[in-house]
Amino acid sequence: MSADAILLDDRAETREMLRDSAARLLGGEQGPVHARRWRFQQPGFDRARWSLFCEMGWLALAAPEEVGGAGLGASETCALMEVLGRALAPEPLVGATMAVQLLRGDVLQEALAGERIVLPAWQEGPQGLDFGGATRLHDGRITGSKLFIAQAAGADAFVVTTAEGAALVEARASGVSLHLQDTHDGGQYGTLHLENAPAVPLSGDVAQALDNAALAQAAYLQGVAASSLEATLDYLRTRRQFGRAIGSFQALQHRAVDLHIQLALTRASVAAAASMLDTAADRTTAALAISRAKARAAEAALRITREAIQMHGAVGYTDEFDVGLYLRKAIVVAPQFGSAEAHRARFIALSRAQGDHAHD
Repeated sequence: MSADAILLDDRAETREMLRDSAARLLGGEQGPVHARRWRFQQPGFDRARWSLFCEMGWLALAAPEEVGGAGLGASETCALMEVLGRALAPEPLVGATMAVQLLRGDVLQEALAGERIVLPAWQEGPQGLDFGGATRLHDGRITGSKLFIAQAAGADAFVVTTAEGAALVEARASGVSLHLQDTHDGGQYGTLHLENAPAVPLSGDVAQALDNAALAQAAYLQGVAASSLEATLDYLRTRRQFGRAIGSFQALQHRAVDLHIQLALTRASVAAAASMLDTAADRTTAALAISRAKARAAEAALRITREAIQMHGAVGYTDEFDVGLYLRKAIVVAPQFGSAEAHRARFIALSRAQGDHAHD
């Protein structure tokens, strides 16, 4: 067996071990039951469980070994995020993973250890993928506003994107105000207002960090969709009408097959994008794959969770029934790190630019 084949086998085994350990930790009372427990309570998640995630190395999964990370890749990150999506985990691990890519020194070590929670504040508009243009950093002071910061109530500091790159801003510094708005899944979005607030400039590739986060969020959505579909298929097998399981009705079988195809396409798209990142594909090719995966995952998760409600019938609309939690989560998570519309627009723009370059 070649060295490359051995490496691929090792990585596949690592992913399975990661999935298994995460599934064991997030199973039972730590799944939807845990998510219910923290709905509409600030900060929206359990900081003790966050510390456990960090202790297990989840936040450091893709960080380089020289800074204390595991040095793994996008495929391993996506494997973990899918399990988190299946469990409806409310912890902002995707956002924090984006933030640590831009941190250095003591702050990075404190974040990786779970001692501080640092979240990214990058979005300035409702839909697009533009970041930093209206937020200015000058002489260690920052002014601007950032929108839709998931689980912002739990942040000790923010990595704020700027026209110049990014900067670290303490959540309780002077000139910093945070307005919170509850979301459908029981968490909250924060709007961050900065008025000449003290900030520390950061280095790092903001665009790449955002791309990595978009792919991780696609994997999370894949997990949400998968659990929702599995719960629906179990219901179709056990719910009986007219003396037989409703899963035997041809119309419902056709709908279930359509949803299964959507999930399979999403899984393939996410895996392909992760593989491109891990094999160091050129920047544009990887970005195209990431936008394709995020757009597909967002739309598939929304479709699957909505149809899951319908296929459960009236019981699916009750808050006490878990299948509704998956729809609420999909509604909130699908637009994060770029909506399906924003990623389709970027895919078109990048494809055209790549085509023009090929003809030069």
